[in-house]
Amino acid sequence: MEQDLKTKIDQACRTAEEFTRLYYETLDKRRYLISKLYMDSASLIWNGNGVVGKENIKKFWTDLPSSEHTITALDAQPITGPEVANQLTFLVKVSGHVKYEEKSTKLLSQTFLIAAMGDKWKIVSDCFRVQELLNNTTN
Repeated sequence: MEQDLKTKIDQACRTAEEFTRLYYETLDKRRYLISKLYMDSASLIWNGNGVVGKENIKKFWTDLPSSEHTITALDAQPITGPEVANQLTFLVKVSGHVKYEEKSTKLLSQTFLIAAMGDKWKIVSDCFRVQELLNNTTN
């Protein structure tokens, strides 16, 4: 049992590295193809704005200014309870930086739930948040 869980964790980490590399490359360079990475009924929450359905998500992403993402941390774990549509499912957490066109670089946090659909990985749920630094001065 322990070895099976370790194998799933290792697979989750390898898959997350490959998937996020493809995801951010698509988002930054070929955004018109981004819907191919989402399930038909996927959901995206982007800085509090909710979008449902892969074609609506594609429209949302393509309406945003061009971007450049840099990933600084990545973590993944298998979902060991009920899988999505009886498929192997992983939770992927990403931290890094994003720069939109002429704007300043911002910290980002993104969490994906991805599921194996045949030999492809598809996003079930995506939560993206630009992080603002808090001013820690005391009065």
